[in-house]
Amino acid sequence: LSPKKTWEGFIGAFFSTLVFGWLLAYFMSGYEYFVCPVEFNGPAANYSAMMECTPAPVFQLTEYSLPLWLQGILDVMGLKWKIVNIYPFQIHSIYLATFASLIGPFGGFFASGFKRAFKIKDFADVIPGHGGMVDRFDCQYLMATFVHVYHFSFIRAPNPSKIVQQVLALRPDLQLVVFNKLKQHLQDAGLVENSCSS
Repeated sequence: LSPKKTWEGFIGAFFSTLVFGWLLAYFMSGYEYFVCPVEFNGPAANYSAMMECTPAPVFQLTEYSLPLWLQGILDVMGLKWKIVNIYPFQIHSIYLATFASLIGPFGGFFASGFKRAFKIKDFADVIPGHGGMVDRFDCQYLMATFVHVYHFSFIRAPNPSKIVQQVLALRPDLQLVVFNKLKQHLQDAGLVENSCSS
């Protein structure tokens, strides 16, 4: 829809987004500040203590065997790599970067078509020459939706402390229901002994 967009820019942005996403994921996964979930424990909370955690498995270096076809390509280049240590989040970053560079721009194309249908250049004029805030973030709406769905489908791991917080927020009678169901499940699985004596 925009005459100033080129295929070269689209393809170049795709590859640079993949490389940047891979490297940024590696860099950020190495710092607890970026990977520890912040939990608010009251007004007197120690914020430095909240930044200390054992990172989730997705943020821990993991050893991966390279596929044979990739080993062959690297062998031709003079690299004898068979095993690499990477963060699993780097693999997720490839999917996120691919969506951001291939599908994300269509949010902008849709917004551009919408504006042309109403014969307007920009949604607003807050930023001279660039339009309004919606014009700056039109691609982000599509990307934010994808990241949310992807995170909750593939990355987010169950967090016991969050589950306990949710149970403690219930009424006492409902807490007992959860406790009894969990106790029964653990007994049925043989993980705890039945403490009832007759």
